[in-house]
Parts: sequence; C-alpha cells; structure tokens
Amino acid sequence: MRVLVLEDEPYMAQAVRDGLRLAAIAADVAGDGASALELLDVNAYDVAVLDRDVPGPSGDEVARRIVASGSGTPILMLTAADRLDDKVSGFELGADDYLTKPFEVRELVLRIRALDRRRAHHRPPVRELAGLRLDPFRREVHRDGRYVPLTRKQFAVLEVLLAADGGVVSAEQLLARAWDENADPFTNAVRITVSTLRKRLGRPWVVATVPGVGYRIDAGDGAGDGDGEDDGAGSGGSGGSGRGSGGG
Repeated sequence: MRVLVLEDEPYMAQAVRDGLRLAAIAADVAGDGASALELLDVNAYDVAVLDRDVPGPSGDEVARRIVASGSGTPILMLTAADRLDDKVSGFELGADDYLTKPFEVRELVLRIRALDRRRAHHRPPVRELAGLRLDPFRREVHRDGRYVPLTRKQFAVLEVLLAADGGVVSAEQLLARAWDENADPFTNAVRITVSTLRKRLGRPWVVATVPGVGYRIDAGDGAGDGDGEDDGAGSGGSGGSGRGSGGG
C-alpha cells in the first residue's frame, strides 16, 4: 500500500513515515500543499492523509482537488481542531475519516487499513493463492499452513503480487507500490527482495519470473523449476546500480 502524507511539522512527518513503514505501508511525505499536489499528479495513492493547516494550498484545497479528480482516493484529515463544526466541514469537503492531534501512530495505521479495505470492499481482507495466505492486518503469511516470517519489504512485495491474482507485475510497478518516492529507479532492490522472498517462501518456488516483463505468483505450472534466483524483469529488476532502496 502507498500513502500520501501532507504534514508540515518535520518531527510529526518523520514519526508518521516511520510508523507507517513499520506497518509495511510506503509513505510519501509532502511538507506543503503545492508539493502534495505535485505528488498527486505523478503517483497513485491508496489513501491520502492530510493535515488541514499547512503552507501553500491548504489541506482542504488538496482534498477538494482529490475529490474533483475522480480518483476515489480515500482522505483522512489530520488536525489539531476537535470542534464538531471543524469535523463537519472536513467531511463536507469529502474526507472519509478524521483524526485529531495528538494521536497514536498505531491508530492512524488502523484507520488507513480500514479506509483501504472499505475502498476495495470487493476484495477479501485476507488474500489466498497457490497455497499462500496473507493477512494484511495481522501482517502474517502462511504457506500450506506453515507460518513464514517476512521482512517488511518482503511482505509489501508479496502483498502487491497476490493482489494481481496471478497476473504479471513489472519491477517498475513493484517499485511504485512497495517503495516510496525516494526509491532509485535504477536500484536492484526489487530483484534482491523478490529473490529473498522466493527463498523465504520455500520450494517449490511460488514467485515466478517472467523474463524481461516482471513477476507473478505461480500456481504450480513451472515456478518450481528455477534455482531461486531471478533473471531480471525490467529496469528495476535487472541488476541496476547495486544500491539498496529502503529494503528491510
């Protein structure tokens, strides 16, 4: 999952970003309304977390733009104001939820997960495919009933692959959905993460590489024939510069 966070207070922004990363949620942080609008122009977000009182276009204006775009991106408003009138005005702008400062990051994570689940109500909260069972809210993965411990980044990558329901996901798409805006597009982090994920899940290999195209979850028609090392799948998985990009 990828989230936009509009927050102009640096310490708060960093705390939110760190907390979301611990929950395997990639977060792009904007310190003002103009930066938030620029990010919205080039990226697709699952949820937008907006502080109302920020420099430049306010959080309210950013919310209006999101609603007007027709993207359907859920909006969670952050504010120090806790008066009912303030909350009413936020909901009238198109906000889907409201969180008053100060707040616990854990609660923010739960609310973001709930908004994402509500938006994608047609998808079950627990994903199952090819013997894999991923619970995004408990952050647990099982294969054929066996618990598989994963790093945060491995979990995020597997979540994107399972969401594709057997379809091919390019390295660029994985980079966009499981990493944040600071990811180096020439990094080999995707290739390395997929390779280590494949090994963690064990044999027969269930994460298949489609050479030159991307990766997919294999239901049993050939993924188990490899040696666990992928052979490159697009620019993000072809070796790159050797630099990491937010792995772990």
